[in-house]
Amino acid sequence: MAALAAPNGPNRVGASPTPAPAPLVGVLALQGAFIEHLAMLEQLGVSGRPVRLPAELAEVDALIIPGGESTTIGKLLVDYALLEPLRARVHAGLPVFGTCAGAIMLARDIGREQPLLGVMDMVVERNAFGRQLQSFEADLPLEGIAGPPLRAVFIRAPVIRAVGPGVRVLARLPDGRIVAAQQGPLLATCFHPELTQDTRLHRLFLEAIPARR
Repeated sequence: MAALAAPNGPNRVGASPTPAPAPLVGVLALQGAFIEHLAMLEQLGVSGRPVRLPAELAEVDALIIPGGESTTIGKLLVDYALLEPLRARVHAGLPVFGTCAGAIMLARDIGREQPLLGVMDMVVERNAFGRQLQSFEADLPLEGIAGPPLRAVFIRAPVIRAVGPGVRVLARLPDGRIVAAQQGPLLATCFHPELTQDTRLHRLFLEAIPARR
């Protein structure tokens, strides 16, 4: 006769399942505004980690690519042997959130040659609003996201010129130009949500991260 499981053992009736570990979100920390994204994750109670090396990339469940200088970020991704491993992980389903320069890195086409991930079906124009003196803020309604318009900070910002059929437009400027979009687990903004107290876009991104096994 088989022995009965102990009353307090792992097979007891009504036992609560072990909760899945919280996701670990990496923030690419080669150049740019990565500290602000880490602070935003901390504000949301999410574990964040700077990513600079392939071994660190392999440990995270999602990645944020911050604003900065896209040509520098691309060169450093190559120099640190991160570009191809990151592209492979994106193709395998890794959620990625690119802000400003990060949106440029995600695009399939930016009209010039430089290292890109090229994983999001959109065409992006770099420095679409001129130099840093032309930086500005705007209130943007968010498509399908509850709440008031988001106060968006544009600093030497790009703009999304065109998107493919699988890309959902999330925000436009009053003149119709696209400045935020989503394609599956990939999210791109031409502005800096990490420079405000509005956490809605970070929360939207976190929703795309599967539970850790």
